Amino acid sequence: MSEAPHLLVDTSEDGIIVATLNRPDKLNAITRDMMDLLTEAVLRFRDSENLKVMLIRATGRYFSAGADLRSGNQKKISPTGHTARGIRENHRLNLNNMQQLWDEMEHIEKPIVVAHHAMCVGGGLEMSLSCDFRLAAKSAAYAFPEGLFGVLPASNGVSRLARMCGPHWARWLIMANKPAPADMAYTMGLVHQVFPDETFEQEVMDFCRHLTKQNPEQMGAAKIAIELAAELGPEMGRHVERMANSALMLNPDYLTKMEAYVKNVGSSGKGPPKG
Repeated sequence: MSEAPHLLVDTSEDGIIVATLNRPDKLNAITRDMMDLLTEAVLRFRDSENLKVMLIRATGRYFSAGADLRSGNQKKISPTGHTARGIRENHRLNLNNMQQLWDEMEHIEKPIVVAHHAMCVGGGLEMSLSCDFRLAAKSAAYAFPEGLFGVLPASNGVSRLARMCGPHWARWLIMANKPAPADMAYTMGLVHQVFPDETFEQEVMDFCRHLTKQNPEQMGAAKIAIELAAELGPEMGRHVERMANSALMLNPDYLTKMEAYVKNVGSSGKGPPKG
């Protein structure tokens, strides 16, 4: 009997593409096959106008236990892998193209949501750091076990975690090699919201449907502007804001909605919409 696909992909009428990690018996450890299927799904999401939001989730008692170190099917890139230089090249080009895919996910001008129903560690956490929104069930938890082997999470784990949660919490997860339960991850700024286990799936889908109703041009521009503003000083950040709005405010959709809004407020005295 053939093995079930390592990743299941489905789409909804709402314009949501759902990618589900599907190796529950192996704790959803990430294989080359899973990466190939996820890459295919991400590129489909990027290139399809009718797909507005991507959701990544999982089945089983782990969201993901990280890279599958036992599968033995990683691509071999650098012939000098036993030197420091070769190891650095393999991290950049190998690891089943993790770094390349995580970068692509971060750059796509559409929202990507990841939903953690359970433990998320290693490569699964690195993937999640590249998503725009991280939602957690109460039973979720997070860790970087690489410290057990005396190394670092090297597929953007250190760089993205330090930028997102700051050096303070990066030290907790990486240097101290301590886990973070869902509520602690929320305090750290690692996840946006924690939901009860009983309502988690419904809350996640409600949030994804909420995103499908947002203006796609605004979200795409916001994704770029937020990343730039995080790296620049306040003055340069304000230039980014103006540059982005100079295009958005010429959008006919904006002009129509703003005209209707001003007219409605002027006649009814209502306040701004609550979103």
